[in-house]
Amino acid sequence: MNPFSHIGLFTKPNDTRVDKTLFQLHEFLLERGYHVHCDRDAGIILGLPTMPSDLLARQIDLAIVVGGDGTLLSTGRLLADHEVPLIGINLGRVGFLVDISPAEMLTQLEQMLAGQYKEEARFVLHADVIREEEIIGSGEALNDVVLHVRNEVRMIEFTTRIDGYFVNTQRADGIIITTPTGSTAYALSSGGPILHPALQALALVPICPHTLSDRPLVISNQSVIDIHLCEDRDIPARVSFDGHNNIELESGDALRIHTRPEKVRLLHPQSYDYYHILREKLHWGVQP
Repeated sequence: MNPFSHIGLFTKPNDTRVDKTLFQLHEFLLERGYHVHCDRDAGIILGLPTMPSDLLARQIDLAIVVGGDGTLLSTGRLLADHEVPLIGINLGRVGFLVDISPAEMLTQLEQMLAGQYKEEARFVLHADVIREEEIIGSGEALNDVVLHVRNEVRMIEFTTRIDGYFVNTQRADGIIITTPTGSTAYALSSGGPILHPALQALALVPICPHTLSDRPLVISNQSVIDIHLCEDRDIPARVSFDGHNNIELESGDALRIHTRPEKVRLLHPQSYDYYHILREKLHWGVQP
C-alpha cells in the first residue's frame, strides 16, 4: 500500500534556480497519480492554485521541499503542528537537512514514495518573551533561539537558570540555545559541540563571552531554560528564532525556552549516512 497520496510542494521564494526542478517534480508526481498541492511560491512558478498555509498543512500527508536548509526550516515550523513528514531537495549551499540532489531526485523519490526511507524526528523549541510578568511575544525554532546584542558593539549581561536552578551570570555578545538540528549552524561557528540528531539534548553556547571559563553547556531537552537580561545594563538586545522573527528586548526582559511535544519528521533515502553528511559538508579529511 502506498503510504502517501496527497503531496505538498514547497519552495524557496524569488529564486529562479528552483523552476526546472519544480516542473520535473510536478510532472513526475502527476504521472504516478499523486494529488499535488502547492504553497504560494510553488503555485506561482507552476501556474497552479494555492491555498492558505494552515489549510495546506491539513490537506497533505507528505511535503517535498525544494530549496536549501532555510526553506526546510521554515516549512518544518509550519508543519510541526500536524507532524507531516518532509523530504528535502537541495538547491542551497550547505544542505545538512535537504540531502537529495536534483540529479538523484527522481530515482530517490521513486523508492521513498514506495516506503523505502529512513525517518528522523527533530524537536522544536518554543520561547516566550516576558516583560513585567506578561508574555509580550513568542517564537519557535527548529535550529536555535539566539539572544544577541542588537546593533552596538557592546556586551549584554544576563543570568541563566535551568529548571529553576541558578547557573551563572555572564557578559557576552549573546547566547545560542541550540537543538541537535541547529548544532551544525550558528552554534558550531561559535564553538559549540555537534549534537547527533538522535540525542534528546540542547546546548547553551555563549557568543564571545567576556570570561574564558564560560563554556558551552549540554543539557536535557526536557529542561526549561530561563534567561533574564540584567536591569542595570541598558544595552539594546533582541531574540531571533532560526535567524528570523526578531523580537526587540529591553533591560529586565526574560526568555523562557522549552521544547514542544510535536516533532518535525524528516525522511531520508535508505542510503542516508549522518557521518557522511558531516564529512562532506564540513570537509573533514580533505587534504590541503
